[in-house]
Amino acid sequence: MASYSTGSEAFAREKLSSTVQQSTSPSSWADKYRGATVEDLDPPPALSVSPSDLVSSAMLAAYERDFTHLTVTSSTKRSLLGYLSIPRLKQLLKDGTIKESDSVSTAMQRFNRKRGLYQVITMETPLEELEQFFESEAGPNGEKREKQEFAVVTDASRKFVLGVVTKGDLEEFVKRRP
Repeated sequence: MASYSTGSEAFAREKLSSTVQQSTSPSSWADKYRGATVEDLDPPPALSVSPSDLVSSAMLAAYERDFTHLTVTSSTKRSLLGYLSIPRLKQLLKDGTIKESDSVSTAMQRFNRKRGLYQVITMETPLEELEQFFESEAGPNGEKREKQEFAVVTDASRKFVLGVVTKGDLEEFVKRRP
């Protein structure tokens, strides 16, 4: 005999089953992403600013595109130098640590190239690996680090910044996926 339920009952049951399945074991990641890669997140092209740009212009560019992180690249070599976190930038402006007329170089967070290895995230990176990157408190060579809120997506040779993905992008992908 078939069982019928109201739409709200079905929705509640579906929501309950999805929250039960949200463990962080690798096997559940594979079930959650089903072979999807970073490319499936469809990240927008990266917006890069120069260290000499004004903080005000970087803020405006981030607001226009609804970005929370901007990459900072060298004006001459186009190499990746660091990033600008808009929430952190807002706090620095609120505290009076920096002004909108200051250059991006005063507020940017630089990448530590001397620390050694870092994990390369490309468009072909599986989403299980991306989630592990966000959730892990250990770097690729085992050093302790903070959990990551975003990842810079590059080509395999790390010459070009293709985009930036956040932990929120990954969460939205899981919500949208049937």
